[in-house]
Amino acid sequence: MSTAHLRVSLLLSMLKQLILLGGRNWWLSFLLWIFLIGPAQAAMQLRVAIDENISRVTVGSSTKAVVRDSTGQQVGELEAMKGFEAKSASGGVSLGEWRSGQLWVEPTGDGFVWIGDRWYRGRTQVVPTSKGLTAINYVDLEQYLYSVLGAEMSSNWPLEALKAQAVAARSYALNKVHTNRNPIYDVDDTTTYQVYKGLETEANTTHQAVDATTGQVMTYGGQVILAVFHSASGGHTENVEDIWTSPLPYLRGVPDYDVGAPVYEWTKDFSLGELSGKISGVGNVIEMTPERTTPQGRIITMRVKGTGGSRSVSGKDLRKVLGLRSTLFSVEPTGNGFHIRGRGFGHGLGLSQWGAHNLALQGFDYQQILAHYYQNATLAQMQ
Repeated sequence: MSTAHLRVSLLLSMLKQLILLGGRNWWLSFLLWIFLIGPAQAAMQLRVAIDENISRVTVGSSTKAVVRDSTGQQVGELEAMKGFEAKSASGGVSLGEWRSGQLWVEPTGDGFVWIGDRWYRGRTQVVPTSKGLTAINYVDLEQYLYSVLGAEMSSNWPLEALKAQAVAARSYALNKVHTNRNPIYDVDDTTTYQVYKGLETEANTTHQAVDATTGQVMTYGGQVILAVFHSASGGHTENVEDIWTSPLPYLRGVPDYDVGAPVYEWTKDFSLGELSGKISGVGNVIEMTPERTTPQGRIITMRVKGTGGSRSVSGKDLRKVLGLRSTLFSVEPTGNGFHIRGRGFGHGLGLSQWGAHNLALQGFDYQQILAHYYQNATLAQMQ
């Protein structure tokens, strides 16, 4: 048997195994197989919503750009380095003299696109929605990660930490491609998914980390995992079912290595009036007592007692209304207010970025970092 025939035979065998492992999620398993075929066939376009449900958006290109309509036909060209306003128009999109159900802006050569107030790689699609327009950046997955990495982690951190973040961010994005139910985009550019700011947050180090891990993802049972991450856990990450709902075998609580991080410990003070004004339904707050907590001490619900009664408030809601960094906190009354002492920043699930930073400084490589924070998951190389 020739080398080529042997390779095809092995790939087909792997595909069958992946489909069996994937079950109903065979599509994601098939995506893994497609990546294994080779770099030339592995390029994947990600659809990133940049501006959603707006009446108009400025678009442009660093080079001359082709404008296409909803059928893909070229209808015009945009001059380089000049902004043009796309508007909502009778259920479609207008851009200067052109009108269509949707419009594309595709730069020529090695050009970049302008959307709203930033430069991005790839091309732009502007589509109508029930509330206006949405501008979507179609960008190569690896190039998308150049930006995400610098937006989610400091680009001057140790390279092994950046590599770990690159694999986590790639895995997270691919997982969302499969699970997101929005028909027009895969992810947006906010913390709801991953922060993405185009060329603004790219750096030589983010390029190095992404390129060094090209196509690598964390998998479990032949599927790309939900590789969530956070800034710091405050000493120990959580089991996912204690924070959200369903247990996942790879999101288990593990000791963190984030001691010394700027967000490892923090405090916040409120006057009686400030705190009482942020928590409704109890009058002036008298005391706040943990009602239900996770095994690591994060607040699930807090009993808030006041001059007008008491009620149970979720830790998530308290974090939001009080502007806290995490739900791992305690509240102590002072003479004229309350002192909050907390630890960590974020939900405490999956990869701890400050933990990765500190482990990298201690000489651990990105594979070891990922194996620690994503228990039972496997690093898969998708060429």
